[in-house]
Amino acid sequence: MLTAGIVGLPNVGKSTLFNAVTQTRKAMAANYRFCTIEPNTGVVTVPDERLEVLAKMSASQKIVPAVVEFVDIAGLVKGASKGEGLGNQFLGHIREVDAIIQVVRCFENSNIEHVMNTVDPVRDIEIVNTELVLADLESVEKRKAKQQKAAKSGDKKVIAEVELLDKLENHLNSGKTVETLDLTPEEKATVKGFFLLTAKPTLFACNVAEEDLAEADSNQYVQQVRAYVEAHHNTSAVVVSAEIESELATLSLEDRAEYLAGLGVTGTGVSNLIRDAYHLLGLRTFLTTGEKETRAWTIHAGDRAPQAAGVIHSDFEKSFISAECVSYDDLVAAGSFARARELAKLRTEGKEYVVQDGDVIEFKTFL
Repeated sequence: MLTAGIVGLPNVGKSTLFNAVTQTRKAMAANYRFCTIEPNTGVVTVPDERLEVLAKMSASQKIVPAVVEFVDIAGLVKGASKGEGLGNQFLGHIREVDAIIQVVRCFENSNIEHVMNTVDPVRDIEIVNTELVLADLESVEKRKAKQQKAAKSGDKKVIAEVELLDKLENHLNSGKTVETLDLTPEEKATVKGFFLLTAKPTLFACNVAEEDLAEADSNQYVQQVRAYVEAHHNTSAVVVSAEIESELATLSLEDRAEYLAGLGVTGTGVSNLIRDAYHLLGLRTFLTTGEKETRAWTIHAGDRAPQAAGVIHSDFEKSFISAECVSYDDLVAAGSFARARELAKLRTEGKEYVVQDGDVIEFKTFL
């Protein structure tokens, strides 16, 4: 299972957000630095309103959603790349995850200590990014020195790697993350084997106070983060309120809805964060539905029909014949599979078909 690591400076709300996302109390949330030392992990259900609709259409007995794993990682401080705070341990834990969710504090609260004493989300992002860049730069320089010696043999593959390492080194020296470097598909495949921290896809979570969630677009800190991310990163910033989630944890579903309505919102942003993290990891969902169950199946973006069949059962990929597909939107608009077929919305696809997010599929196999 692919994992998304929650990172950021101490006391920005990482552990509170992790508890909100996982709906647990596994991570200690406290007003002091490094209350998290060992990573906490949790498997999270991916919110998907489509499942309820299909289950009703098929009179399904149960619903099985997709899941994704989140990891709460200890807070980083300036100098982490040189071992400050829990530096080496922190960086090692980041190296093990597949994507990064960087939590940024976008609220004022004199009762919650800020490691830098003032709230400045762009500065905080740059501190985290600088430490990750410095750690990557050290890794690239070490690998380059080793490969330069090997390149003297004239091995074209090694020479090409040294040239790529030169490109990476220059980019990192300019303070930029590897993720923002324009690379060919072949270069990206090679870089993946370097396990660089800043090559991981990243999403920013703007953690706002309870009273700011309804008008988050007007929050000056959220505006600063969005502008910075747009200018310096090829990604997005999601608004969440870990504070509200901590309040909701003890309430019933009915009381939660009433509480949120009183704030003028329908959610805390956590559902959007989970969905965005799922897609950030390159994951997509196809759906199956019937009387027994309606289920969301996880595949990777770009997977073809036989690979998707193999997710249900490994033998299905080997014995794949065809896939009967209809998009979720077309199926709902038609009202039934029979009507979708009449409207020519139900298609028969072969081995080369690239499965799309939201496809509702029935596979035909030799089994």
